[in-house]
Amino acid sequence: MAQPGNEMDEDKFCCSVCLDVLKEPVTLPCGHNYCLACIRGSWDQEESRGASSCPQCRQSFSPRPVLVKNRLLAQLLEELRPSGLHAAPDAPDAPDALCHAGPEDVACDFCSGRKLKAVKSCLTCLASYCQQHLQPHHRVASFKRHQLVAPCGQLQENVCSAHGEPMKMFCRTDRQSICFLCSLDRHRDHDTASAAAERTERQRELEVSSGDIQQRIQAREEDVKLLQQELEDILHSADTAVRTTESIFLELLDLIQRKLDDVKQQIRKQQEAESSRVQELQRKLEQEIAELKKRQEELKKLLHTEDDIQFLLNCLSLSLLSESTESSSIRTCPVRYVQDVTMAVSEVREKLQTILNSNVFQAAAQVDGLLADLQPEPRTREDFLKHWRSITLDPNTVNSYMALSQKNRKAQVLDKPQTQVNHGDRFLECCQVLSTEGLIERSYWEVQWAGEGVCIALAYRNISRVGKGNDCKFGHNDRSWALHCHHRCFWHNNKQTVLTGPRSSRVGVYLDPRAGSLSFYDVSDAMTLLHRVQASFTQPLHVGLRLYYMFVDSVEFSEPSGSNPSDVNN
Repeated sequence: MAQPGNEMDEDKFCCSVCLDVLKEPVTLPCGHNYCLACIRGSWDQEESRGASSCPQCRQSFSPRPVLVKNRLLAQLLEELRPSGLHAAPDAPDAPDALCHAGPEDVACDFCSGRKLKAVKSCLTCLASYCQQHLQPHHRVASFKRHQLVAPCGQLQENVCSAHGEPMKMFCRTDRQSICFLCSLDRHRDHDTASAAAERTERQRELEVSSGDIQQRIQAREEDVKLLQQELEDILHSADTAVRTTESIFLELLDLIQRKLDDVKQQIRKQQEAESSRVQELQRKLEQEIAELKKRQEELKKLLHTEDDIQFLLNCLSLSLLSESTESSSIRTCPVRYVQDVTMAVSEVREKLQTILNSNVFQAAAQVDGLLADLQPEPRTREDFLKHWRSITLDPNTVNSYMALSQKNRKAQVLDKPQTQVNHGDRFLECCQVLSTEGLIERSYWEVQWAGEGVCIALAYRNISRVGKGNDCKFGHNDRSWALHCHHRCFWHNNKQTVLTGPRSSRVGVYLDPRAGSLSFYDVSDAMTLLHRVQASFTQPLHVGLRLYYMFVDSVEFSEPSGSNPSDVNN
C-alpha cells in the first residue's frame, strides 16, 4: 500500500485506459500519457474512423503518430515502485456495473474485447464509460468538471461536422444546433442562444403542451363515456319502440299489418343511422386518445433527456398533433324519434278503436290519414316548414320601451317610454312582449334579430306582468323558457345552460307540445341545433320576446321564403 503522501502521485501516474500504473509509458503530442499497449489497442479499435485520437482530450492525430517510450517517466516510475506506488480500479458501485453490453445497450468506448455496458456518457470527452473506466472522472481533479449524463449512443451527433467542435449553441433563425465557431461564421447575423437556454424555453413550452394534452385526454374520455351512454339509450329506446309498436298494431290485425312493417323498418333504419354516427365518433375519439397518450409518452421521455443537443434534435422532429375532434359535434341527449313514434301509435290506436266501433266500412279509408302522425322530428328545413306558424305580437302585452311595427311582427327598443293605454296584460317593468296566439300543436317559426340583448322565449299566458323580479323575466321562473341569442345561453326556472354552438342572427324555433320538445336552430347554410329541451308543457305556449334598454335591439318574425338551408346538423 502506498503511503498517504503518495495518493496524489497514484492519480498522476495512472493510465486512463487500464486504470493501473503506467507500463511502458508513452506520451502523445497532446501531452497525455498512456501504457504503450493500452493506447495501441484503443487506436486499433477506432482505426475505421481514419484518425487516432486521445482518449482524454479527444484531439485527433492523422496520420497516427509514432509511439516512443518516455524514458524519463519510466525511470521515475521505477524509482517510485519500491515505495509502494500502485493504482487499482475501484470496486463497482452496483452488481450489474460490469454487465456486458447487449444490442440495445450503450457500450463502453474504452473496453477491449467484449465491451461492458456503459453507465455514464461524458459530454466533454464525447465518450461513454463503464463503471471501471469511469473512475478517473471521479478521482482526477481535471475530469471532475466534465458533464456526465445517462448513457447516450449518439454522442457524435453533438459534434459540428464543419469544425469538429461540440455544438453548444442553437440558431433560432435556422432552427438547428451549431458550435461556437459556427455562430461567428455562417450564423453570425442570426438569432442564436446557448443550447441550455434554448432547452429551458422549449421545455417550458412542452410542459404547457403536456398539460393541454392531459386535459384533452380527460375530456375525450368523458366524451367517450357519454357516447357509450347515448348508444345504449338509442338501442334501448329503439327496442322498446319496436315492441310497443308491434303490440299495438297486432290489435288491428290485417287492417294495418302493412303499416306495421313500414313503421318497424323506419325505426330500424333510423336506429342504424344513429348507431353508426355514434360508433364512428366513438372510434375517432378512441383513436385520438391513443394518439394523445402516445404523444404524452414521447413528451415525458423527451423531458427526461439530460443531453441538451439530443433534447433539441428530438424536439424539432416532433410531428404536429392531428386536428382535435370538437366536443360541440357530440350530442349527448337521448334520441326522441322513437318516443314520438310510440306516442303517435298509441293515439292512432285510440282513434282507430273509435272509428271501428262507429263505422267499420269507413275505417280502412281513414287509416292512412291517421298514420300520417307517425312522424319523428323533422330532419330538413322543408320538413320544418310543413309546420310553419305565422306569429304576431299582442300590443296589449308590450312594454312602454318597446315599439311594434310591420303588422305587429317586429319589435324594437325605444330611447324613452311611449304613452300607452293601461292594460292588465302589459309588462310594466320588463322590456318584454307576448304573442297573440297560444300554441298547442307542432309549430315552427323563424326570428331575425340584431343587437346585443335579444331574448327569444316561450311562456304560459299567466306569467306575472308586474315588478322586476324573477316572476316576470323570461327564463327565470318555471313558467317560461328563454334563449339569450347574443350571450349564447338558455334559461329556465332561473337556471342557466351555457351553449357552445354558433351565434346566429337568424334562429329557427320548433315546438312539439305533445312530445314535450322545444328546439332552437341556427338557420344559415345548414340548420345547426343550438339547444333542445324536454319539458312537460301543461298549458298553451305563447312566443315571447325580450329586449334590453341599454342596447339598440330589434327582432322580427321572418317569412318562410328566402334562404334554403340543407339538412339539420344535430
